[in-house]
Amino acid sequence: MTRLPKPPPGALFEDLFVLEMANNHLGRVDRGLKIITDFSRIVRFNNVRAAIKLQLRDVDAFIHKDFRQRNDVRYIRKTLDTRLGRSDYARLTTAIRRAGCIPMATPFDEVSVELSVELGVDIIKIASSDLNDWVLIEKVASTKKPVIVSTGGSSLKDVDDLVTFFNRRAIPLAINHCVSLYPSENRELELNQIDFLRDRYPMNVIGFSTHEHRDWQASIAIAYAKGARTFERHIDIAADGVQPSEYCSLPHQIDQWFKAHRQAVEMCGAPGTQKRIPLRQETQYLDALVRGVYARRDLVRGHAWHDDDVYLAIPLQKGQISCRELMRGEVLLRDVAADEPIMIDAIDSPYAENEQLKALIYQRGL
Repeated sequence: MTRLPKPPPGALFEDLFVLEMANNHLGRVDRGLKIITDFSRIVRFNNVRAAIKLQLRDVDAFIHKDFRQRNDVRYIRKTLDTRLGRSDYARLTTAIRRAGCIPMATPFDEVSVELSVELGVDIIKIASSDLNDWVLIEKVASTKKPVIVSTGGSSLKDVDDLVTFFNRRAIPLAINHCVSLYPSENRELELNQIDFLRDRYPMNVIGFSTHEHRDWQASIAIAYAKGARTFERHIDIAADGVQPSEYCSLPHQIDQWFKAHRQAVEMCGAPGTQKRIPLRQETQYLDALVRGVYARRDLVRGHAWHDDDVYLAIPLQKGQISCRELMRGEVLLRDVAADEPIMIDAIDSPYAENEQLKALIYQRGL
C-alpha cells in the first residue's frame, strides 16, 4: 500500500477523529482486527481522517507483583486479562495502516513509549490519568512525536505546565477537553471549557474527548462550533457475546458522529477570522428590497436637489440610484419628470465616473 505524505505536524490534528479501541479489545487480536475492519469502512465511507488508537502497557512492570492475584481490583484484573505481546501490537498497527487509518497509541509506561516508537505510530496520546506523570511525559517528549493530551480531572497548573513543556520543545500538542466519567451524561459535558482552553492556549489545537452514551450528534456539533478541531471516542463492536461498555460507540453510532460533524462544518462555514463574502443569490435577494430614488416633482437640468425634491420607494430599477448612493446637493445632468427614477447617468456624482460601479448599478434591480 502506498503511504500518503504526512501533513505538517500541527495540521495533523485538524479535523482528526481518534477512535480508541476500548478495553484493549479484550486482549484478543482477532477481535482487534475485526474492530479495525468495521470502523475503517465507516471512516472511508465518510471520507474523514481518523486514527485508531491502541493502549500499550508493559504489564509485568506496570502492576506490582504482590497485587497480580487481586481479583477484587477491577483495573488490575482487566489489565492482566487483556495483555498482548509486541508481535500482536505490530500486527494490529500494520492492519490500521493498511485500512487507511493513522496508527496511534496511549502508552502508560516508559517501556510502552519505546514500543510506540518501534511500531512507528504517528501520534502519542497522554491519558488524563498521566497528565502530571513527569517521568512518563519526559519519555514521550523524547520521541519528538506529536502528542494529544486529555485534561480530565486536571488542575489549571497541571495543564499550564504541560503546555509550556511541549511548546518550549516545539513538539506539536493538541489539548482535549475531557470529563473523565465513564459514561458521561449530557449535563456533565462542560463544553464551555473548549472556549476556556482556546482562549488560554491559542497556539495549540483544542479538541474534545468524550465518554457520553446518549447522543452522537449534538455535542460534536456544539464542540466544533466552539472551535474544537480534534475529536475522540472509545469504540467497540457487539460480538462474541460481549456487551460493549456504555461509553463505547458502535460502528453505526460513529457513522452518525461523522455525519453530524460534516453538517456542523457546513453550517459554521468559513473560519470566523474575517467578514464573510455574501453569496450572489443573497445580494440579489436583498437588492430587490432596496428602495430606489424617485423625483417628487419635475426637476430640471442643473438643479441641485434637496431632501424634499425626491422620495424613496420600491422597486429599485436597473441603473437607478438607491438609498445607498443618495447624497444631498447632487446636480442633475438632464431633466427628470415627477415620479421618474433618477438614473446614475442623470446626476453629476463621483458614482457616475466609476465605470465598474455603474455596471453594478445597471445589473441590479428590475
